[in-house]
Amino acid sequence: MIRALFLFALLTVLLMLSLCLGAHPLSPVAVAQLLAAQNAQDFLVWNHRLPRALIALVLGGAIGLAGALVQGVIRNPLASPDLLGVTQGAGMTLAGAILLFPDLSVNLLPLIAIAGGALGAVVLMIYNAGNFSPLRFALSGVALSAGFAGVTEFLLLTHPVAINTALMSLTGSLWARGWEQMPLVLLVLPVALLALPLAKSLDLIGLGDETAHALGVHLGRVQFCALSLAVLLTGIAVAVLGPVGFIGLVAPHIARLATPGRAFVILPASAAFGGAIMMAADLLGRAISPPLEVPVGVMTAVIGAPYFLWLLFRMR
Repeated sequence: MIRALFLFALLTVLLMLSLCLGAHPLSPVAVAQLLAAQNAQDFLVWNHRLPRALIALVLGGAIGLAGALVQGVIRNPLASPDLLGVTQGAGMTLAGAILLFPDLSVNLLPLIAIAGGALGAVVLMIYNAGNFSPLRFALSGVALSAGFAGVTEFLLLTHPVAINTALMSLTGSLWARGWEQMPLVLLVLPVALLALPLAKSLDLIGLGDETAHALGVHLGRVQFCALSLAVLLTGIAVAVLGPVGFIGLVAPHIARLATPGRAFVILPASAAFGGAIMMAADLLGRAISPPLEVPVGVMTAVIGAPYFLWLLFRMR
């Protein structure tokens, strides 16, 4: 209970800071007055900072939860959606759609991003079918991510006229995100609820494949469901923000350190810490050199890369 209250307080503080800080700082009292007025003409808080903060919270949570699902089903602490081809696959198809089909409806981009994430997961599963090993799975995912990233770079270089539009979708940014994106963002919530019934199976998989199978776990079914949910969560996040790295890796680790226990606790904790990391990265990106903003994808890389190196150092 104490840890849950701490998480709630942390998210509340970060949400309030997101509403108060920026190129034009506001006091908490001024923010509360503007929110209470519910003035649709209020651009700064009601139409800019509030939806941006909520998007950061929900999509950061989606990526954190996706990372926990991937790490749980693969039993590898270095696994995450962005290291297994899911994030880069979604980014590649998103860039391809924008560059090759410029007249394509914007409403189709989320489906294209989800399809790209699914492509990465399917290729990875096919490659590892019949010879599954957590280490082999992770390493082949890294190679697949590098391949998708290479294709994305090729598309950008060969379409210089439309490169600015594509780069805006691939930087991992909350800039200009608002209430228009909220219907897609809210799709995360029912998808996330579907992850909770997998918690018991993930706990048993942690004991080893043979033990889990002996205890009645259908490994193939659980792996398929967990990875499918991770693809959906990551695809929605990439469709709205563009690729954002390291949250899916870092958030589950922090959750396991702060709330050790069963997957039923770690899954929502990973989502909460993912949302906290996204909001904190957005705050730092806005505070470094206002009114200029550092994209949230850049900030999560700056935060996550040292953590990743520290994690590798601990595992030597």
